[in-house]
Amino acid sequence: MSEPFWRTKALEEMNPSEWEALCDGCGRCCLNKLEDYDTGEIAWTNVACTLLDHGTCRCRNYERRTEVVPDCVPLTPETVRALTWLPATCGYRLVREGRDLFWWHPLKSGDPATVHEAGISVRGRVVSEDDVGVEAYEEHIVGWPDEE
Repeated sequence: MSEPFWRTKALEEMNPSEWEALCDGCGRCCLNKLEDYDTGEIAWTNVACTLLDHGTCRCRNYERRTEVVPDCVPLTPETVRALTWLPATCGYRLVREGRDLFWWHPLKSGDPATVHEAGISVRGRVVSEDDVGVEAYEEHIVGWPDEE
């Protein structure tokens, strides 16, 4: 039995379907983050992008997301290697770090619902940025997005 692609391929070597499958569907990367100007420290909020479907934890307009949300950061091998804020549970980050995926990742479990069942996704824990003014983001800081 051969090793799964995420254990044998670098991020740059993955084909488009493998790349997309590496996303666990947690929605954590779609949360707004605050960066301390002086220290660079990232504070996570429970304020989700306007395009995040709070039930499925997937983008409602994935193909046009950067047109609708100009500050959306599409994940590419280059951005995954550069970003410091990817959650500790993120499949892209785990592969970047040479680690294996967690048991609940759909590629391991065979079921896209396990990310929700394991309590990793943002389902039931977020509010839309449409309902929260930027000036109130500090009131929505949470710690759980970066926990394993």
